[in-house]
Amino acid sequence: MRLRSLTTLPELGLELVTGEAELDRFVRWVVTQDLVDPSRYLSGGELVLTGLAWHRDAADSETFVAALARARVAGLAAGDARLGAPPDDLVQACRRHRIPLFRVPEQVAFSTITERIMRALSAERASDVAALLDRHRQLVAGTGVGSVLDLVERDLGLRGWVVSATGRALAGPHPGPPPQVRTACLAEGRLPALSTVAGQPYSIFAVDEHGTSRAADWFLVFAGNFHDWATERRAMVGELAAIVSLERARGDDRQSAQGRLAEELIDLVVSDARPADIVARLNLTGIGSGPYVAIAAAAAEGLRPSEVRALVREILAGTAAATGVVDGETIALVPTGHPPLAVVQEALDVLAPALTGTRLSIGVSGAVDADGLRGAVEEARYARRMAAGRNQGASVVGQDELATHMLLLAGVPDEVRHMFRLRLLDPLTSYDADNGADLVHTLHTFLHANGSWTRSAELLHVHVNTLRYRIARIEELTGRDLSRLADRVDFFLALALR
Repeated sequence: MRLRSLTTLPELGLELVTGEAELDRFVRWVVTQDLVDPSRYLSGGELVLTGLAWHRDAADSETFVAALARARVAGLAAGDARLGAPPDDLVQACRRHRIPLFRVPEQVAFSTITERIMRALSAERASDVAALLDRHRQLVAGTGVGSVLDLVERDLGLRGWVVSATGRALAGPHPGPPPQVRTACLAEGRLPALSTVAGQPYSIFAVDEHGTSRAADWFLVFAGNFHDWATERRAMVGELAAIVSLERARGDDRQSAQGRLAEELIDLVVSDARPADIVARLNLTGIGSGPYVAIAAAAAEGLRPSEVRALVREILAGTAAATGVVDGETIALVPTGHPPLAVVQEALDVLAPALTGTRLSIGVSGAVDADGLRGAVEEARYARRMAAGRNQGASVVGQDELATHMLLLAGVPDEVRHMFRLRLLDPLTSYDADNGADLVHTLHTFLHANGSWTRSAELLHVHVNTLRYRIARIEELTGRDLSRLADRVDFFLALALR
């Protein structure tokens, strides 16, 4: 119960002397103390009753009230029996230390106050338990987190929201918490934390602080200062976080038939599936007609693949997107209803405080029709590798920054690119598989060293004569001449199509 409630209990006759601004504090317990320094017997949140037996002068009042402030008690109630009224020096000390002070009439026994308040606290805790059970029943009934938050506000007086890492209010009453509070969810070093906007405190809790990166987590935000909450209320927030985490898992699109279709579509696009099969699966996913943009994302450190996928889903929230993970890299296909590059960059700007120390790279392709999906995915993956090469926290590369040859390759039909790659590289990959050789890697290194024999041998850690033997074998198997520019270009493009 709050201190304010004490003034509504006429049988107690308590009169507020000072501390009107602090009456929203919660009372956790009631204790009687007449030691001049009772701090060793206090743990915070108590309403302290005193008969003033300790009082001799203003110095005693300062010592007594300062001890109460250090212990973070809820308030002080002084009886009239000894001095007739709280002395002025006690009133002044309470004002200095912001301790609410009540006057207890001489005819009211401390035992009466203790019994009445403890009865109210017991009823409130019983209500908390009943509300908690009711919240679990609501969740089992499938009514969602919004209904749970409604119950929390109705029964416990806690107005709260569930907020995503990008600041979206996922559940809770309208309007959501102020934008400054949503930013604080990422910027605060440790949670729970307190954010104050226009004099109103907001308490911020992570839903899965120890299991999920801050950039991919959800948050519980409550109006009010959690430092003033009773222990039971803090425990309730932990229960609520577990409920939200469970609801989040239940809502994971990978558990739905639509999500599984999207995963299968991504697998088809990055494999050697026929374009007709890709288009057929695309129609089943329900992401709409083209054109489409491909997005590729991965993190070298700081985020697990599942967290990168969740982050991409959050960035694309509200957009019908097909998302999957291939070899640790998240791939998404997005209808071009919104400018994806701008959306991704804006989201990364918002998430920046939580991405410190994280090497996240994202590539965004140009728009293509359904028959160009594989080319778009390859373009996005190439752009992502280019972003990763910048070696900075979070980086995104779009179509405009790509090399010209990648744009050219993305526009070539899938069958042509597939046949081109196989014709040049299949003899080498087969030879490598049969003989445990390394011709494809040798070719890649030789081309990227601009045909320098010495530099290539150094990069491959082999003798130049060994390198010359390997290049001769490549030319023999493919019928090409690596001294000719045209053949080098063909090999370069074929390697880019892998």
